[in-house]
Amino acid sequence: MSVCLTLNAEPRTLDLPANTPLLMALRNDCALNGPKYGCGFGECGACEVLIDGLVARACALHLGDVEGRRVTTLEGLGLHPVRAAFVESAGAQCGYCLNGMIVTTVAFLNQNPDPSDAQIHDALRYNLCRCGAHLEIVAAVRLAARKLRETSA
Repeated sequence: MSVCLTLNAEPRTLDLPANTPLLMALRNDCALNGPKYGCGFGECGACEVLIDGLVARACALHLGDVEGRRVTTLEGLGLHPVRAAFVESAGAQCGYCLNGMIVTTVAFLNQNPDPSDAQIHDALRYNLCRCGAHLEIVAAVRLAARKLRETSA
């Protein structure tokens, strides 16, 4: 069986069963290591991707769920201003949660370009970071929002 989708803006056909976990297909068959295997239950956010621009947990989906859809991984974001802001603000320590934090931030700032700190905390509440980089992560989101507003002005 094959599944057709758009992966990081490129049409792709994956010759895998539709019940293949999306995360495993991305990492093992597409060599995309941005999404991480964290909890495996859709709880931590390390595996997040964008599907048609919305945040989704790749560990909880199968290839068949994304048939005909646009899937964007961290790699597909390229040198996005959000990624640059996380680097500039030292928004990661171990880097394991970074994929989910960045993916969530991109989707969040697309919907809310000028968020308050409370809105940032709320948007990231389901992305777990065990290193304690929370202050730097919030600073990175603030910086990314400012950079995106400046480039769109």
